[in-house]
Amino acid sequence: MATMAEQVAGERMARMVLSMIAEPDDSVTGHVLARFGGVETLRLVESDDPIPDLERADAMLWREHLRVNLTADLFERVAAPAQRGIGTLIPSDDHWPTGLNDLGVLAPYVLWTRGATSLLRSPLRERVTITGARSATAYGLEITSDLAANLADDERVIISGGGFGIDGAAHRGTLPQGGHTVAVLACGVDRAYPSAHRDMLEQIGDVGLLVSELPPGTVPARQRFLARGRLLAATSGATVVPEAAPRSGALYVASRAHLLGRAVAAVPGPVTSIVSQGPHELIKQGQASLATETSDITRLLDSGPARRQRAGTLELGYRPDREPPSSGRLL
Repeated sequence: MATMAEQVAGERMARMVLSMIAEPDDSVTGHVLARFGGVETLRLVESDDPIPDLERADAMLWREHLRVNLTADLFERVAAPAQRGIGTLIPSDDHWPTGLNDLGVLAPYVLWTRGATSLLRSPLRERVTITGARSATAYGLEITSDLAANLADDERVIISGGGFGIDGAAHRGTLPQGGHTVAVLACGVDRAYPSAHRDMLEQIGDVGLLVSELPPGTVPARQRFLARGRLLAATSGATVVPEAAPRSGALYVASRAHLLGRAVAAVPGPVTSIVSQGPHELIKQGQASLATETSDITRLLDSGPARRQRAGTLELGYRPDREPPSSGRLL
């Protein structure tokens, strides 16, 4: 019987299959893929050949995790999305966002897309990520909506995660202005998550872009939200956090952006508000610049090339499942 590697038609299909059998943010899969390409990576999954720079025990464990997902319907799943208007991007494509290459072996295997992929082709300084608390305050929602609208007027592409709170406010602040926005999802681009944002996500797919490293049909999960954070950080020239609680996933996005040499900005708020503690800590730790108006963000974006890039780092920095950046409390 022909192996999976023998049946795939080139690098794109191989990467599509890989996204269906390997979870995102997998440094072992990323290492093998970066060194050998998609077709050879699939061959190595199915074979027992030694893998350079990988201990035999690690290679066996990696294969064990991936082989269980080599199901008979894989090629049907690869072919079906194109019939529903879902496309893909791989690193050799013109619209592949080159900022993702700074993730090194943690770069996505493929991007599944629905909408205007040209929005990812612009320079980093023309894209800004806005993310933060799901349980945002009225203050945070207003600040975020105004900031997104002003940046859209400045012809910046607004990137966020499509979720409740700050994410939704960022998208909604952009769309009425006729601005460009991208929703980076932690599920398949054919799924509306959260379901209450179905209309908004449909609109983004029509006039902007929905993008995910997860294949169509994939449901969201906690680890996939964490993995999605590195894409939010790497795709833009700056990450802005208007509100975030001390253990918010938005702080992980900001930490990854900082590690990648991207600009990070935080909006101050009331010292009595728990969702302002995250931005305040980022400022106190020196990981973020203070932002009180749109021009603070545009200056950071336009000065981007002067900052040192730290490409390919595997250091994770702050994660929501670890201690917050500081245990101190605001008075």
